[in-house]
Amino acid sequence: MAGLVAAHHLRRQDSGCDVEVFEASSRCGGLIRTERVDGYLLEHGADMFATQPDAALRLCESLGIADRLILPQPGTRGAAIVDRGRVLRVPDGFVLMRATRLLPMLTTPLLSLRGKLRLAMEGLVRPRPEDQEDESIESFVVRRMGREVLDRIVQPLVGGIYTGDVKKLSMAATMGQFLKMESESGSLCRATFARRRSGVDSTERTSAGARYEQFRSLPGGLQELLDALQESLPAESLRTGQRVTRLESAAGGWRLWGDAEANGGDWGEFDHVVLALPAALSARLLGDLAPDVAQRLRGIVAASSAVVALGVRESDIARPVDIAGFVVPLRERRPILAASFTSDKFAGRAPAGEKLIRVFFGGELQREWLERDDEELIRIAREQLAELIGLGGPPRLARVIRWNDAMPQYRVGHLQRVREIEAGLAAHAGLHLIGNSLHGVGIAPTVLAAERVATRILTESASALPG
Repeated sequence: MAGLVAAHHLRRQDSGCDVEVFEASSRCGGLIRTERVDGYLLEHGADMFATQPDAALRLCESLGIADRLILPQPGTRGAAIVDRGRVLRVPDGFVLMRATRLLPMLTTPLLSLRGKLRLAMEGLVRPRPEDQEDESIESFVVRRMGREVLDRIVQPLVGGIYTGDVKKLSMAATMGQFLKMESESGSLCRATFARRRSGVDSTERTSAGARYEQFRSLPGGLQELLDALQESLPAESLRTGQRVTRLESAAGGWRLWGDAEANGGDWGEFDHVVLALPAALSARLLGDLAPDVAQRLRGIVAASSAVVALGVRESDIARPVDIAGFVVPLRERRPILAASFTSDKFAGRAPAGEKLIRVFFGGELQREWLERDDEELIRIAREQLAELIGLGGPPRLARVIRWNDAMPQYRVGHLQRVREIEAGLAAHAGLHLIGNSLHGVGIAPTVLAAERVATRILTESASALPG
């Protein structure tokens, strides 16, 4: 998707800009794909995007689809955590790793009395010196709130977003806003009081786990966004099924080579090249041109996952839960990472009287489950939902979607690695890198990075003109 966004912004800011998008597969869009099957609207990847940063919102406005954006349905915006076989709501006002309300934290069954007392002491913990190096999510949360809050709440919530290991995930690269709160206010507790006085946390205080009111989707799924992006570009500029196999420096910029027989695989010379690829693929293309950059890119690993989509009758759920989904802590020792009640989040995702549920497997810490075949994953997903929400009866729809090496792992030191990559690229004018391997997972940060690269290209192109 990042490449399409960059191309759109280039054309929007300069309609005369000649842009070509090379895509190895038969379709553009990467991890975003929406499929209609048997009355269900099934998202293969993301099913919504965040409104902060607002880059994705601005993109929708520029594409003329902002008036079609929909919010999650009221009443099902909360999240839950599995605890000893129970599906328990995240305490109201707890957002990722910060409590904005006291009473829900004191009464939640997710924490023991000892865990609650340790959390209550967060405001007394001295802030970490700013000159120290990056730390892991585990280090930050245990230091400020205690082990119980990490294991029972933060690990499933935050680790689930990145399908990663909180022992290795970089706090600065993934949850930097909380580091900023600690730095500016001395503690998350004091930051909460400051935000309350200013009115900033008015929506956070009614959230549970994720701030669902700050997300959007489209009636036809996120495929609508992809379709609008592609329609904004000249049809001849989208070259699907054409894999770039070599990149080399040329007198006027950069020359691309591919595996097509036409023109001997020579796809021409370009002033600027934007690599909107996973880190490993970018490293392969840059191996000879910028070996130092390629080496650092290889250090950005990615996790794989599988999604089991189940269409079920509402009447087959014995213990329905009024939430958008639940996450599963590692301490539960279950084979699944999370479940998302897609049709409860957004209208029009399932036929009347039915639900669409997506169950997630794999990630950095549970790779072994990805070795199971599709039938086995479907069976396990049904068993887990039977235990947790009382699902019975055969599914009306059962699909498995696999994403290999699709989720970059922002390990400790990630931001420094990105700075080194960008410094190395500075020696190669006209060469740019974007994508979720570098600047943030999710649609909003991907759009923002692509927008910035497009602006930089136009600025550099203008400064290169004579006179």
